[in-house]
Amino acid sequence: MGLFKITGCSAWIHVSSLACTSPVVSQVITLILGFSLLSSNSFYINCGLMDQVTIENEVEKVQLLPAKNDDHEGVEVNLMEEHMDSDVFLTLLRTSMSQWTMQGKKGVWIKIPIRLVNLVEPTVKEGFHYHHAEPDYLMLVKWIPKTTSTIPANASHRVGVGAVVLNDKREMLVVQEKNGILKGKGIWKVPTGIVEVGEDIFDGVIREVKEETGIDTEFVQVLAFRQWHNVLFGKSDLFFVCMMRPLSFDIQIQELEIEAAKWMPLEEVAAQPFAKKESLLRYIIDLCTAKVDRDYSGFSAHPVTSFKDEKGYIYFNKRDLN
Repeated sequence: MGLFKITGCSAWIHVSSLACTSPVVSQVITLILGFSLLSSNSFYINCGLMDQVTIENEVEKVQLLPAKNDDHEGVEVNLMEEHMDSDVFLTLLRTSMSQWTMQGKKGVWIKIPIRLVNLVEPTVKEGFHYHHAEPDYLMLVKWIPKTTSTIPANASHRVGVGAVVLNDKREMLVVQEKNGILKGKGIWKVPTGIVEVGEDIFDGVIREVKEETGIDTEFVQVLAFRQWHNVLFGKSDLFFVCMMRPLSFDIQIQELEIEAAKWMPLEEVAAQPFAKKESLLRYIIDLCTAKVDRDYSGFSAHPVTSFKDEKGYIYFNKRDLN
């Protein structure tokens, strides 16, 4: 085989079809030109249409987008460049897709950082769709096979926590919110909040209590959890009710979000009109009473390891397990 080399240039060059017996290069050039080369003895190509394809001594060297294989016969593209021309990217993307299709790859994930927002439009025009977004990137994905896609949907749930903190006087730590649907309603409720990315449930609830009230606590158990749907931007919501042990008692409220906070006798919390309905607060009070008076057993946290040796926690009723 003779030397075949195309590099980023603006001139037209002559290439012998003998150099195009490689299926990879033949398919790449066909993709770029839009017609097959099988019937041609020779042809001319504008090098400006491609970034780089090299065939030398029958060894294929095709420049592709930087990617790694995932665990499901797909690839993940993570663009690290500070700047990238849209046309150069489009050429690399088409070349890469041709290669990955021949390799039998399935899902192709492309993570585009916000600084390369100019690459979003050409990616979408190549058949990719949005999967999810974070403050600094957009993730797009495409399913290659002509079969039903098994690409998982974007995260479906948000995780919240509520803290049941009871002192030795049977007083519950409660707050009134300064914002949201409970603003100005005069309802006393337990401290609540959202678990952050990479944060364990017990760490999240400890943090939320400290932020809202200044009280240090120790996680005891998950007493129960609640699920709601279509809560925020169409997503579902999981809320974990956690029993906490107070380690301090002087309240210092977070003025940005909290209108007031105090230690309130459990009976007074339960006497609120809102707590008498079939509400979350009613069940929280019932669970708290059952825990204190009848030794109700919730779920405690226990270390667990995944198949990938990742560390996490499983929550279960240890007392009844033994």
